[in-house]
Amino acid sequence: MKTAGLSPRMLAFRVGVSGKTVERWIADEELIPHARNREDASNALGVEAEMLWPKAVKERLRGGGGQEVVESYAFRSACPSGIWADLISDASDELFFGGYTSYFLWTQIPAFPETLRRKAEGGCRVRFLLGDPDGDVTRQREQIEDVRLTVSTRINTTLEQVARLGRVDGLEARFSAPTDAMNHVSLSVFRFDDEALVTPHLATAVGHDSPLMRLRRRSDQGVFSRFVAHCDELWERATPVPEG
Repeated sequence: MKTAGLSPRMLAFRVGVSGKTVERWIADEELIPHARNREDASNALGVEAEMLWPKAVKERLRGGGGQEVVESYAFRSACPSGIWADLISDASDELFFGGYTSYFLWTQIPAFPETLRRKAEGGCRVRFLLGDPDGDVTRQREQIEDVRLTVSTRINTTLEQVARLGRVDGLEARFSAPTDAMNHVSLSVFRFDDEALVTPHLATAVGHDSPLMRLRRRSDQGVFSRFVAHCDELWERATPVPEG
């Protein structure tokens, strides 16, 4: 670490630490101060903290957050359907479809019903978390979108398609709880083992016009795991879709 003309004593005074602490920062390049001290020191010296302690950036990236975003798209519709198909095909343990309607999967993924059945029968857990077609949030969203293919129609289409699969061990559909519906409708998460496609829904945009991120797990404390935990929380409070 270089003090850019400031004496260790003066830097220590500005940061609010002891002179010996600053001397250790200078002597040991492997030593990374706490984030608050890094920020105060960089402000005092007028340089970016990353220039003083580049290892801190590497450590943060190693934690997974910076490297877990594999790709991003300004629109969900810009993500090639082949990526969706490949992720579904490659998954062996976990398929989680957390879109509020997930309607588009049946129209864009070739042989989607057959793939779901094969995955579930092969031991893969397949889950659909859907919005309640009769819920208040669904009605509110329909007014906001104001499109002919309504939210409830899209949900009911998915329900019909799931019902056509019949009883398949490992395949389950639930409605998100009323208290979670607003959180659900504003964020779609689709998980494929250790990868995910995430769409944060913009205020008035339909799903295909909202942005999408592709994530890949690199750490148990990374971005991927945060979204998975969100899905699991909503799933635990969700109610099974009534049969028939």
